Amino acid sequence: MPLDPPRDPLYYPARRHLLFSNDSSIAHLQRRLRVGHQHAIALREALRGDAVEYRAETDSWQIHPQADRHTDFLLEEKLAQAARLIQHATALVIVAGAGMGIDSGLPDLQDNNGFWQAYPALGKQRRQLESIASPQALKQRPATAWGFYGHRLNLYRATTPHAGFGLLQRWGQRMPQGCFVFTNNVDGQFQKAGFPSARIYECHGSIHRLQCTAHCSGELWPTAGLRPQVDEAAVQLQSELPRCPRCGALARPNILMFDDWHWNQARSDRQRALLDRWLDKTPAPLVLEIGARCAIASLRHFTKRMQQRGSPLIRITLHEANIHNPDDIEITLGAKDTLEGIQLHLNG
Repeated sequence: MPLDPPRDPLYYPARRHLLFSNDSSIAHLQRRLRVGHQHAIALREALRGDAVEYRAETDSWQIHPQADRHTDFLLEEKLAQAARLIQHATALVIVAGAGMGIDSGLPDLQDNNGFWQAYPALGKQRRQLESIASPQALKQRPATAWGFYGHRLNLYRATTPHAGFGLLQRWGQRMPQGCFVFTNNVDGQFQKAGFPSARIYECHGSIHRLQCTAHCSGELWPTAGLRPQVDEAAVQLQSELPRCPRCGALARPNILMFDDWHWNQARSDRQRALLDRWLDKTPAPLVLEIGARCAIASLRHFTKRMQQRGSPLIRITLHEANIHNPDDIEITLGAKDTLEGIQLHLNG
């Protein structure tokens, strides 16, 4: 990298295109940046030693093997671009994964390290999340499974959504066709932040609803009266196990678990139907994807489908963002910091 800021305003966009495509040709720069032949030559020469290198023995240019691919030199420009998209959007879809709640203080359970850090007792036993968050665990170790879910329920109830939720809500309210939330989070944080329930699709269900493990009926009921007492150190439920009010069988959270063939998805299906009807009237809303990893196929597939319908994308994630992608706005920051950064540009 040059020590002084580059004089050519296209220096960083050129760098971005080269690193994304691994194509260091002059023709590629001309085509993507819409510049003349001599301007493209000057840009590539300026990038020598940073993003590209010249090999005299083969008379060829190649991407520099030590190029810094992690520093986002276009971050402020991306925030400004995101602000312009939000300012002119008529509708917004918020696609939210686990990364949305981390800035509220919720632990990241997307891998074993995060899970074991949040639950050291289970870490000592080398138990994985899949072994606790499953119907089999509820059947074989109900006090442990409900120790986990009871703790999660208490935690979500005690957590205040971070300021980014409020920003999203205000942005959506200003748009003529409003906004809709599509999330795999089961924590109910969007409802707690004031988003209307009729504009939220929880594709994995909600911890704030219960269902019967004996499937005596298709009814769901709220957890309003449930107050789990949990030995957090041991991850064990100390109070009575929750029961179905109809048949007395063990109750479970209305959440899609691992290896789960008995999740009652009726509520989630109704939410999905509301989203589909909204999309019928709003075919290409702006998509703001936050904290969704590639492993969560439901969220990434939805985003891709919306892009195929013509929706522009703003992707915010600490993991798995391609900051050199020239076709979308991808930002490697936390949710709260990014949303507040966009708001600064909206304030202008």
